[in-house]
Amino acid sequence: MRLEQDFFSRDVLEVAPDLLGKLLVRRFDNGQSFTSRITEVEAYRGEEDKACHANKGRTSRTEIMYHPGGSVYVYLIYGMYWMLNFVTGEKNVPQAVLVRGLSDVVGPGRISRRLRIGKDFYGENLALSDRIWIEDDKEKVEILSGPRVGINYAGEPWKTLPWRFFANR
Repeated sequence: MRLEQDFFSRDVLEVAPDLLGKLLVRRFDNGQSFTSRITEVEAYRGEEDKACHANKGRTSRTEIMYHPGGSVYVYLIYGMYWMLNFVTGEKNVPQAVLVRGLSDVVGPGRISRRLRIGKDFYGENLALSDRIWIEDDKEKVEILSGPRVGINYAGEPWKTLPWRFFANR
C-alpha cells in the first residue's frame, strides 16, 4: 500500500522511525523497478536544529522543506552525491528525513547513485510520483536510535541527539 501525504504531514521525529521497514520503490524510465526496505534514516528538525539546512532560514535550496510533508528534498554534497530526503511536517515548519540505508544499499551517496536520483527529483511528490514512492507492506522491525552521522559542526546538543534511527538486523 502506497503511503499518502498525511503519513509525511507529521513531525519528523514520528515519521523517521515509522519509515523503517517500509519499501522504497523507484521506477526507472525504461519501466524497470527497484524496491528495497528502508533500514536507516536521520531526522532533521527545523530552523532551531543546527544540523538542519533550514537552520540558515529559507533559501532557494531549502524552499521545499517549507512545503507540506510528502515531497522529495535532494541536495548535492562533495560535488558528486545527491542526498535523498523526504520532507515532513506542516507547511512552513521545515523538517526532513535523510535516507541513509536500504536493505541492499548502505550509505546515502550509494543510495542516490543506485536509484539514479538527481536534481530533477527536487520537489517530487511521493504520493503522486510515477518515479519514486514509499509502500507499507506491514513489515515490523525493531527500531534502534543513536546520534546522527557527520554533524560535529552543529555542536551540542545537536550532534549527540539520538535522531538517527535504524532497524535492528
